[in-house]
Amino acid sequence: MTQPAPPPAPGGLPQGPAYVLTLDAPERPGLAHLVTGFLQDWHADILELKQFDDFRAGRFFLRVHFVLDQAHDDPGEEGLRTAFTPLAEGVEGAFTIRGAATRRRVLIMVSKFPHALNDLLFRARNDELGAEIVAVASNHPDSQQLVEWHGVPFFHIPITRETKRQAEAELLELIDRFDVELVVLARYMQIFSDDLSRRLSGRAINIHHSFLPSFKGAKPYHQAYDRGVKTVGATAHYVSSDLDEGPIIAQSVQEVDHAFGPEELIATGRDTECKALSNAVRWHCEGRVFLHEHRTVILR
Repeated sequence: MTQPAPPPAPGGLPQGPAYVLTLDAPERPGLAHLVTGFLQDWHADILELKQFDDFRAGRFFLRVHFVLDQAHDDPGEEGLRTAFTPLAEGVEGAFTIRGAATRRRVLIMVSKFPHALNDLLFRARNDELGAEIVAVASNHPDSQQLVEWHGVPFFHIPITRETKRQAEAELLELIDRFDVELVVLARYMQIFSDDLSRRLSGRAINIHHSFLPSFKGAKPYHQAYDRGVKTVGATAHYVSSDLDEGPIIAQSVQEVDHAFGPEELIATGRDTECKALSNAVRWHCEGRVFLHEHRTVILR
């Protein structure tokens, strides 16, 4: 008879293969028990479990981070998926199972403002995002030295009205070549075509300041100063064919006052953009974001 693995030392986490399972299903009784019963059958130790019953939408969302007992064979991602598939199909649910240490493959796009790009490169280097940045693409060459210093391939893809279709084809080729799971627009100042937005639905995140639609066009922070704004903010959202109106993932707000000139507002705006975008990328990469119609559920 196989002996169970010894308990972890006081204050330590259980040791063994770790995974994250997510489930999105029509709301019904017993869904949480379905998942926990499955994990019990696999001798799993639950490290974190979050769930949300959206009774208005009739949906159930669950994310669980678990560790398998070392005393039993590890079936791997495919083995666990195969075992859980009949259970998910029985409740008409969509699910994912990934190794907890698996990093999402991310491609970042940027134009001339590198603050959000620099923040993401730093956080990825320090393993704060659950992401591996596999490439950076830009319509300007300005950030090439920064990107290559981090050891990440940089691709300059110029774009004009006449070359837009060709540029998007080059982007799709990069996505295929690097097996990209998520595209992040870190102040990329070009609008995706409707076709590209549809192809990247749920797999592309954008960031913009939260003054929209009040202050559109050039110099929004100067417009905000002229109007005496009292908060500065930023919104990270999934890309959609409606400009800056995709499902919201994360927002960041900072209070300001009359002493903030346009330059201070711009600096504060950079900070809120970095915070909102890094949160959105991390939550997506950790499997905490559930996209349902035009809104998101974040289990954090």
